[in-house]
Amino acid sequence: MDDRKKLKGRPLLKEGRRSKKIDVRFSEEEYAQVLELEKQLGIAKADLVRLRVLKDVGKTVINARELIAKLDQIGNELARAGNNINQLARYGNIMQLKEVLDPQVARRFNDLLDQYIEMQHTLEIAIRKIIRLMGR
Repeated sequence: MDDRKKLKGRPLLKEGRRSKKIDVRFSEEEYAQVLELEKQLGIAKADLVRLRVLKDVGKTVINARELIAKLDQIGNELARAGNNINQLARYGNIMQLKEVLDPQVARRFNDLLDQYIEMQHTLEIAIRKIIRLMGR
C-alpha cells in the first residue's frame, strides 16, 4: 500500500487563507436586511459583510460628532473675524468722514478683505466636499 495519505477535498491554501474571525451581532431588522441583500445579490452573508466593510478601505472613517464640533468652532471663528471686519470698516468710514483716513490704509484693508473672502470661499468648498463624502 501507498505510504501517502489520501487527500480529500480542496487543497490547502498557502496564501490568502482566512484565519481571523470577527463576531458581529445584528438586530432582527438588521439581520433581515442582510438576508434580503444576500438573496438579491446571490452572495453569501460573510462575503457580503466582507465586501461592504472592505470596500473603499483606503477611505478614513471619521467621528461625526468630533467633525461637527470642529466645524462649529470654525463657524464661530469666522463669525468673530466677520465681526472684527465690520468694526474695522465702521471705524474706517468714521475716519473717512473726518477726512483723516490714509488712502494707503484703505487699500491695505481692501487687500486683506479680498484675501479673507478668498480663504472663506476655499473653506466653504472644502466643507462641501467633506459633507458630500460623509453622505456616501
